[in-house]
Amino acid sequence: MSDERRLEVLRAIVEDYVQTREPVGSRTLVERHRLGVSPATVRNDMAALEEAGFIAQPHTSAGRVPTDKGYRLFVDRLSDIKPLSSPERRAIQHFLEDAVDLDDVVDRSVRLLAQLTQQVAVVQYPSLRRSALRHLELVPVGDRRLLVVIITDNGRVEQRTLDLETPVPDLVVPELRARLNATVAGRRLVDLPQPLEEMTHAFPEGDRPLVHRVIRVVEDTLAEATEERIVMAGAAHLARSGTDFPGTIRPVLEALEEQVVLLRLLTEMAEDSAGVAVRIGHENTVEGLVETSIVATGYGGDGEAVARIGSLGPTRMDYAATIAHVRAVARYLSRILAG
Repeated sequence: MSDERRLEVLRAIVEDYVQTREPVGSRTLVERHRLGVSPATVRNDMAALEEAGFIAQPHTSAGRVPTDKGYRLFVDRLSDIKPLSSPERRAIQHFLEDAVDLDDVVDRSVRLLAQLTQQVAVVQYPSLRRSALRHLELVPVGDRRLLVVIITDNGRVEQRTLDLETPVPDLVVPELRARLNATVAGRRLVDLPQPLEEMTHAFPEGDRPLVHRVIRVVEDTLAEATEERIVMAGAAHLARSGTDFPGTIRPVLEALEEQVVLLRLLTEMAEDSAGVAVRIGHENTVEGLVETSIVATGYGGDGEAVARIGSLGPTRMDYAATIAHVRAVARYLSRILAG
């Protein structure tokens, strides 16, 4: 048995099983696919694949189904990623470009991906730890109040109000705004403390208390906002895939409720691959997700992703289509945040 023919047989089994949810027999493979060999030869190939652990025989059927190991080999050798149609690309672009702010962008992205894949979609909010500041705005509000607005390069906006004991000095605020932006623009948030501290020496002694207070508000705000979170959509799709979970989908749903668990999983997957990463079945470190597969990739940033986006479903998923959809939404999401 040639390795190439064995891979073709495995590919055919995976594709048929994903489409039909039914165990696949040798006669079916010969009828549906141009394998160029007899059913007897295909049976021998299937026996070899089963012995190697790539497929298994459910006790109620004479057909075979892929194992986690079989799906892994299939994904690793996957060369044909289904291209998105022109209507799909236009729909994604139009739907995301209408977003009004970061929250809306993330919400639209997760709902869109869930709709495209008919699976659970997960989007991690852009991480402030890997973001850079785009702009700081200081807006006097009344006589003794100053609004501090922090805008990151991925569109995240945080604002705080600073109450002052004395009136807001008219001349100091414009200079402080200009010096702050000259100091912080393009810098990663983790690299700001020292430059901000050095900047205070450019101001007269009498103005430094205000400068220190503004810097403290900026640093405290960033410290508070570094808690990472995710949004999720499409959990109802799991109910339609109930037959893909031999026992119950309850462990899956319970795992999805734990944001810390999902964040850790997405972080681990970022270490798997700089591109699209795929975790299949028991490759998942979360016990409740051992009957699922996750496809995830990074988005945002210039050369470094600031967050992850992914799709989760049963191991019997259309991997080529899921990879294409996850990658496409991530690319459009990156473009919008960069714009």
